[in-house]
Amino acid sequence: MKDNAMQYTNSFGFQWLKHARTQLDSYVGKPISRDRLFSVTGWPPCLTGQRILEAGSGAGRFTEILLSTGAQIWSFDSSESVEANRANNGHHTNLHLFRADIFNIPRDAGLFDKVLCLGVLQHTPDPKRAFMELTKFVKPGGQIVIDVYKKTIFSRLQWKYFLRPFTRWIPTRVLYGMVCVAVPVLLPLAIATYKIFGSLGTRLFPIASYPTLSLPYKIHKQWSILDTFDMYSPRYDNPQTRRAVRKWFKEAGLKEVEVRYGPNGIVGRGISSP
Repeated sequence: MKDNAMQYTNSFGFQWLKHARTQLDSYVGKPISRDRLFSVTGWPPCLTGQRILEAGSGAGRFTEILLSTGAQIWSFDSSESVEANRANNGHHTNLHLFRADIFNIPRDAGLFDKVLCLGVLQHTPDPKRAFMELTKFVKPGGQIVIDVYKKTIFSRLQWKYFLRPFTRWIPTRVLYGMVCVAVPVLLPLAIATYKIFGSLGTRLFPIASYPTLSLPYKIHKQWSILDTFDMYSPRYDNPQTRRAVRKWFKEAGLKEVEVRYGPNGIVGRGISSP
């Protein structure tokens, strides 16, 4: 690859070191990550004896939940966020944490019962290729679960797709500073507008806001800063259609495929052929 992973994931390393605990259930006090993980995967809460590969773990919001299942977790990220994950979850003996590029994973093929990749593929230069790389690590009869931003007419009307052509070139620290100034001003307005107009009201503002999660305002502001920066900073943002994702699974030869809309866009699940 000509595009070095250490370059296109720099903003993620920055944001997760800044917000190492912001989205952890143990910090928030709500099972937000837990509910998303199990609703997307359909997995049981006990997976003792299984091996799971988690691709692109960030600060470890899903790593924390996976570790609670009793499975052996191999978790990696290509950015410095592995250090945040290590600080959050490194005390668990069933965690095997390493830093790697999704296009060059230093593990044996066919090793894992389950492969999980949430919130990552759209931020790679080639989401399909990244997916295909991950399928190599699912053992026969094992399962892969991914999600990716959805590509629809409505989703393309988000603020980020109008502003990212400009914001992604702003130096990381400068952009983060701009977000830290904007969010405290706009978030109260977004919350107030939501009470009047519902979800349509929150779309009027170019920031991330989560009034439906009933978060304490301090935590809500942290989430808003983190996810607003996450909206505008990535070098790549490649949403996909359900048709395209289904084609990925078909070309990979996966069975029992399910592709549907989910909490973060499109969810895909499939079983590796025995």
